[in-house]
Amino acid sequence: MPNQPSPLVCIVGPTAVGKTQLAVGLGRKFGGEVINADSRQVYRYMEIGTAKPTASERGQVTHHLLDILNPDQDFGLGCFLGLARERVEDCRDRGMLPLVAGGTGQYVWALVEGWRVPHVPPDPAFRAEKEREAEEFGPEFLYEELRRVSPDRASQIDYRNVRRVIRALEISRTDLGPKPRKSRSEDGSGGALVVGLTTERQELYRRIDQRVDRMMEAGFLNEVIELANRGYAMGRGPLASPGYRELGQHLAGEISLDEAVQRTKYQTHRLARRQYTWFKLGDPRIRWLDAASKDLEAEASALLEAGLARTGLC
Repeated sequence: MPNQPSPLVCIVGPTAVGKTQLAVGLGRKFGGEVINADSRQVYRYMEIGTAKPTASERGQVTHHLLDILNPDQDFGLGCFLGLARERVEDCRDRGMLPLVAGGTGQYVWALVEGWRVPHVPPDPAFRAEKEREAEEFGPEFLYEELRRVSPDRASQIDYRNVRRVIRALEISRTDLGPKPRKSRSEDGSGGALVVGLTTERQELYRRIDQRVDRMMEAGFLNEVIELANRGYAMGRGPLASPGYRELGQHLAGEISLDEAVQRTKYQTHRLARRQYTWFKLGDPRIRWLDAASKDLEAEASALLEAGLARTGLC
């Protein structure tokens, strides 16, 4: 079929399930490039704690939307969509297969479903008021407000991430939340092939714990020290992610290193559970595969070959 664009392929699932490795393998086999859909990997200096693709993985397949901002800069859905859509079209123009990989479900579905995200400019006075409330009454106070006005959005945000909670409240009061565009496919996938990786819950937790241990061995604490030396505050913005907050508490003398590591594991378990609210196992849009399968790449390749065949590209 002449001039048929490459389909959009998404590799989704919870943290530590193996999305990057699979995306790299498929990229090598099918001539693809990886577009990051992880809201933390866009930030510089956060290599270890966000489990970014390694230098070897980046050398095998081109990666996009990594290391584009400093940790004190804002990045949200609107920014992601604009950049990701540009990268998808660029890949297609060059005859490459766009492979979106990441665990930030809102980003993935917004791209797949063609969401229109209204521009809601920052309101400094509103933000200052909410920050004062958070300091006086605690982050739970703001989070409960968000649960009342936008329970779906609240379910996907960590209550401790005050900046994200405030931004969600800022958007909710305009009544201009993201709007999905009508899908072009029966199952709601917008014509994209969405491959999900999952595994039994205790196995997932084991993978998470092992990865945190490997992060510590790789120098995660030193990464946090270097970020602090650059003037970035742990526990704020993207540095509220699991590990950065807890290791920051350790450096402040609030908790031991062992406790910081254990808390990091526990908070990453919580993150994985929240990610499943975006990637539901019964979702007909997702073709689920067992991340523990020895034939994972072959099984994913078969799905992709079938999808390419339907478009006349394989």
